[in-house]
Amino acid sequence: MDLRINTHALRAIYRFEMARTWRTVTQSIISPVLSTALYFVVFGSAIGSRIEHIGGVSYGAFIVPGLIMLSVLTQSISNASFGIYFPKFTGTIYELLSAPISHIEIVLAYVGAAATKSVLVGLIILATAAMFVPIQIEHPVWMFLFLVLTAVTFSLFGFIIGIWADGFEKLQLIPMLIVMPLTFLGGPFYSVSMLPPLWQKLSMLNPSVYLISGFRWSFFGTSEMHVGLSFSMTLVFFLISLFAATWIMKTGWRLKA
Repeated sequence: MDLRINTHALRAIYRFEMARTWRTVTQSIISPVLSTALYFVVFGSAIGSRIEHIGGVSYGAFIVPGLIMLSVLTQSISNASFGIYFPKFTGTIYELLSAPISHIEIVLAYVGAAATKSVLVGLIILATAAMFVPIQIEHPVWMFLFLVLTAVTFSLFGFIIGIWADGFEKLQLIPMLIVMPLTFLGGPFYSVSMLPPLWQKLSMLNPSVYLISGFRWSFFGTSEMHVGLSFSMTLVFFLISLFAATWIMKTGWRLKA
């Protein structure tokens, strides 16, 4: 079995997707950063005036990891889903499928570009937040690992949505009706430990709780659950999404007429 990677094709797709980002820099980078800054100002001033500290951390600093995760999740899905949907919409996907490039390389190129954009947005938001509140990252390596793994995982999920969707409306269906509510209920603006016992147990069914908790631990060294559990749950979702995305490209599900 030939294990060589067609790096020329992989780089070509990756560069094309990244170039599209710079052509739409306002929508791709500036808009999510400004939206997150508004979240920070509104929630930081409105709620922060009533809740000074959570777990020994100022409320303004406490919401920073949650806001970064909120943006990374939504941007990863959006970038990857639109990236693969447009070749389907224009019909150029058939040229890609007939080109000498494997299904794994196609997934790597599109997902890699989408994840790169999301990580870039996340880092810009982190730098922006540092202008409002003092931020100290206890575990920077873990912080970057959680950031990259989350971006790649949800880029894979967005890639699957982009292939599944047969219209622009469906591109927004799952992110708006499922992902966004789960993310907001995952504790970006509050600690899950503040909820009543029943709601705390129900929150454990929400995958975004593990993502946000683990990412918050990398900042402050404390979280609602053990970091190993958070990382394991994120890794499981990554492996499931990777398997699904590569299987779809290999079989041509919803791609081949």
